Amino acid sequence: MKINEKLQKLRELMKEYSIDAYIIPSFDAHQSEYVAEHWKCRQWISGFTGSAGTVVVTLSEAGLWTDGRYHIQAEKQLKGTGIKLFKEGLPDVPSYVDWLNEILFNNSVIGFDGRVFSTAAVKKMQKKFMNKNIKIQSDYDLIGAIWNDRPDIPDNPIMDHDVKYAGKSRIEKLAMVRENMTKNKAQYYVLSSLDDIAWLFNIRGNDVNNNPVVTSYALIEKENAFLFVDTNKVNNITKGKLEEDGVIIKHYNEIKEYIEKIEQNETIIFDPSKTNFWLYSSIKPNVKKVEELNITTKLKSIKNSVEIENLKNCEIRDCIAVVKFMKWLEENIEREEITEITVEEKLKYFRSQQKLFMNTSFDTIAGYKEHAAMMHYKATEENTYKLKKEGFLLFDSGGQYLDGTTDITRTISLGNISEEEKKDFTLVLKGMIDLSMIKFLYGTTGSNLDIIARMPIWQQGIDYKCGTGHGVGFFLNVHEGPHRISLAPNDIKLEEGMVVTNEPGIYKENRHGIRLENMLLVVNDEKTEFGQFMKFETLTYCPIDIEAIDVTMLTDEERNWLNNYHKQVYDKLSIYLNEDEKQWLKNKTRKI
Repeated sequence: MKINEKLQKLRELMKEYSIDAYIIPSFDAHQSEYVAEHWKCRQWISGFTGSAGTVVVTLSEAGLWTDGRYHIQAEKQLKGTGIKLFKEGLPDVPSYVDWLNEILFNNSVIGFDGRVFSTAAVKKMQKKFMNKNIKIQSDYDLIGAIWNDRPDIPDNPIMDHDVKYAGKSRIEKLAMVRENMTKNKAQYYVLSSLDDIAWLFNIRGNDVNNNPVVTSYALIEKENAFLFVDTNKVNNITKGKLEEDGVIIKHYNEIKEYIEKIEQNETIIFDPSKTNFWLYSSIKPNVKKVEELNITTKLKSIKNSVEIENLKNCEIRDCIAVVKFMKWLEENIEREEITEITVEEKLKYFRSQQKLFMNTSFDTIAGYKEHAAMMHYKATEENTYKLKKEGFLLFDSGGQYLDGTTDITRTISLGNISEEEKKDFTLVLKGMIDLSMIKFLYGTTGSNLDIIARMPIWQQGIDYKCGTGHGVGFFLNVHEGPHRISLAPNDIKLEEGMVVTNEPGIYKENRHGIRLENMLLVVNDEKTEFGQFMKFETLTYCPIDIEAIDVTMLTDEERNWLNNYHKQVYDKLSIYLNEDEKQWLKNKTRKI
């Protein structure tokens, strides 16, 4: 079916159920950022393939809301569909909730599937729509009714994640959770987010591409811990290990029944931003509800000493793979046909040669020339460019290893570049270096630091319409909260042991895109009479293209940082390389 045909069928069902507007978000039943094919309803109805966005369909109009990472991509993909693009984050662009509140009449009905909407989002809508008595109907999955060849929910097997990688056993992690429950005088804790469940039970899966998670729910009690999952996914060995540690396996769909059994006046903890409205509606009215950030989210964001040591080793291997790729590219460009898709394939190949490699950590972004101006560009056979000895190639990629998750971006010149490109590259580099060098007082949040990376870019009247950095999971989701480095307000303090990316950029539509990204570890610095100071330790060691730098734009401190960084790159990686590779790396890390 074409997009307009899908919209027509949806509107026919809306009329049948007396629904005036229907909302299709990007999420699954667990509020995941990246979802299995079964849950890609927003992509199916709109044709927009980005990871974030919301479609709203009324009986006469349709719109898609997405953030600055996807404005260029969405504009291209929505062309001719009849769906209007609303560019979130720009002035005078209403949210879809405000838009609906403006255009709908009193007593209208808004519909959506309650399984894919968070409790927090629904409560926000209910409050907003109260003044016009707009009703919410969350019982109908109308997309499922018209998507005839919809894929099934994945049934891939679960694997046990060894404590030698995880650092703490599930028994220890459950004890930490129950300690928090006791402080809240809670008898129950329901957990819906897949990465939190995987972390808590030391399990991994393959239900979401690039994200080693398992489609499941969890319910923690004082004595018992329940894992609700397709039981066919759990082999006898894994089941035995889980049961030995006090984890009881139940079928995925039994979660609602267990939540409904919770007696009135007992207390349940849940995260309203991660718990879907369908599940929330199963809680009896007089059950006391403690709504807070998932207990596990903060716990897993602070990596333990074993995880940190593993991740450092993992980063070395990952950077070796990237170095081998960069050398291969330089030596083979225009000797053979190399496209953006070739870049994706080769990066995965070189990573696959490293021990403990499991998969990529997200779909590689390989953008040549103006394609790189689309922050989350995805090459296809129809749109891929052939690389030449000119201009910039941006590649943003990462790996999933048993001992860690990586995320790195490099922009490299393949030949001649313009003065504008060189200037923009240097501005991005300055922002990345300045943030890497920052020393800050404990209690600082990522939103306090974001401006450090933007300042050189802002001074030239340029900006990038996204955050500067995100947390990274441990053999888990490449995007992990609760901390981040972003202009968006965030009250999460940067704690020792947190991992975060540093990735400023410049994106000029139809010209070029530039991004540089390293992963950083938050560590303690000195403690003085004024308090505990913190700093970042760089985890990613891979050369930055010195041919693309206007050295005159760097301060002495920035140049010294880069020279010292490149010395460490060579020292850490060269012992694993052959003589030819060593010579190549030595040249790429020479002093400037």
